[in-house]
Amino acid sequence: MAPSTTTVTSSASKRKGSTNGGNGNSGSVEGSLRADGKDAIEARKDDFFWTYTEEPHRTRRMAIIKAHPEVTKLCGHEPLTKYVVACVVSLQFFLAYMLRNTPFFSWKYWAVAYVFGASANQNLFLAIHEISHNLAFRSPLANRLFAIFANLPIAVPYSASFRPYHLTHHKSLGVDGVDVDLPTALEAVVLDSVLGKAFFCTFQIFFYALRPMAIFQVPFTWVSLTNVVVQLGTDLLLYRACGANALLYLLLSSFLAGSLHPLAGHFIAEHYVFDHVDDEARDPANGIPLPETYSYYGPLNFLVYNVGLHNEHHDFPAVAWTKLPLLNEMAREFYQDLPQHHSWTYVLWRFIFDESVGMKCRVKRKNGGRKVGVAPAGGKKQPAEPQAKVADWKQDEIEA
Repeated sequence: MAPSTTTVTSSASKRKGSTNGGNGNSGSVEGSLRADGKDAIEARKDDFFWTYTEEPHRTRRMAIIKAHPEVTKLCGHEPLTKYVVACVVSLQFFLAYMLRNTPFFSWKYWAVAYVFGASANQNLFLAIHEISHNLAFRSPLANRLFAIFANLPIAVPYSASFRPYHLTHHKSLGVDGVDVDLPTALEAVVLDSVLGKAFFCTFQIFFYALRPMAIFQVPFTWVSLTNVVVQLGTDLLLYRACGANALLYLLLSSFLAGSLHPLAGHFIAEHYVFDHVDDEARDPANGIPLPETYSYYGPLNFLVYNVGLHNEHHDFPAVAWTKLPLLNEMAREFYQDLPQHHSWTYVLWRFIFDESVGMKCRVKRKNGGRKVGVAPAGGKKQPAEPQAKVADWKQDEIEA
């Protein structure tokens, strides 16, 4: 089955209400102000979808808790996670050892890297995602250190910096210049063609690795230093013990995991707008919600900690992967009508070849949100700039 191709209209949005997401527009941000003091947005069809409204997940979370207060019992860490991670880490180092004498440019080397290595490292990408919400252990410190362990087969240190960037994505969904998951204006201009989108999908691992640092930098802490030292030390030991091919296997696995691989489809599927949006819905002044988060309920979730249940995850980031299906069952009436994808492979295909879907199909906000863990020159933690009450989390939501 194909991903959702719903047309977003004013009547459809009114039926779904505020629980379905922020309203959007393909627009450019202008300097004039509306009556409520927010920057006015001029509707344009060659730009991102801009919106004035809050991100949808807090609204829906509050509605679900009111209707089903028992869902809060689902919050908390999942002990199974550490065992799954340990098995996948062991598998990757075992395969690296087995391929130490296999030529790099042989079909066997690349087949193993694509089928097993990329799948395993995508699993570890999402393990680090899970751990970033403190869902592997009760202790935040244990989660920080375990993320460094999960990082080892990826061969490039990133787990320490991923957490503040990812939590910022949650607290500042769609906020331009803050949410690093959003394509930059340069990417949207240069890559918004069939060849450009194919290039983006092939090398998207590099965009997700480098874009955050181009938008803002997070502090380099002792956890960051530990991440770098442990990772580079492990890489060196593997190189000396098993040779270059073993290390190259891990690096190739990481590249393929974020390239034209079925599991990599989740990067595109989660927040790009695949629905057709009519002219009335495109105008942000009309206040018509657009779907800005999509879920996927297919079998590939088994390999990636149920990350496909992405509306559920953004609604309740303190609920671990094993309990996201239970959350969906408890609050079925809130999720059954939300747009969803049925194939991550088809998501990649349609994103590249469908002219109606592209780099600019993201909902953006000019105001709100905040950067997690970032401090200004004075040394104090940075407040929300501008402060957005709708983005606030309680400490137990962050620490799970």
